[in-house]
Amino acid sequence: MKHARIAWAGAVLDAVEADGQLALLTPAVRGHRVAFDEVVWLPPLAPVPRARTVLALGLNYADHAKELAFKPPTEPLAFAKGEASLIGHRGVTVRPAGVQNMHYECELAVVIGRTAKHVKRGDAHDYIAGYTVANDFAVRDYLENWYRPNLRVKNRDTGTPIGPWMVDAADVPDPMNLALQTTVNGTVTQRGNTRDMVFDIATLIEYFTSFMTLQPGDLILTGTPDGVVDCQPGDVVITSIEGIGDLHNTIVSA
Repeated sequence: MKHARIAWAGAVLDAVEADGQLALLTPAVRGHRVAFDEVVWLPPLAPVPRARTVLALGLNYADHAKELAFKPPTEPLAFAKGEASLIGHRGVTVRPAGVQNMHYECELAVVIGRTAKHVKRGDAHDYIAGYTVANDFAVRDYLENWYRPNLRVKNRDTGTPIGPWMVDAADVPDPMNLALQTTVNGTVTQRGNTRDMVFDIATLIEYFTSFMTLQPGDLILTGTPDGVVDCQPGDVVITSIEGIGDLHNTIVSA
């Protein structure tokens, strides 16, 4: 099932995809259906009682590491992101004034479904609630070291669109064989497949939970393949993952 969170008629509501529309689940309006273009799309994540942990992978596709003139890492190269950077489908991302290179990154995002600590690789998929599409923008001007990107590169307000859907894990039989694609203004600029990750999803969950506890609603952004290009104000970026969704995003000036 494809889950969404939306703003409509002055309220934040839960919904699911139903025959090309949004079927509302919130009790006061349960059963009502609305069109996709009638709503404001929010990140498709249920509220959590504490700060959400958002982990992101760098250089987790060998071709992307080569594109940036780096060797693939020998263990997961991860950094944390602030939840405030998350925005929804059809949102706008602000390009800072004066920067020379701000590029998209189409990524499969894993949504944790239950408390995970010391999880073995063979059990890792039992801890996944579902998957969504993430676009993890990077402002390259501020990059000092790919192995430790500073906050201005990856933690900017509006810099991480996700959505439109959170797709149940049971409906994604092989998350390690999904096609990824990005278009900018209708032109395909990036193609890849999740099978080309350096560290697969199960390995990442085992790695992270060996030293930290992940809670329901936490996110793991699993990295991007090669093909990243600079985006300018006015560009419409669509990051797509097979079976998960098409995430639309527009770049605006600061």
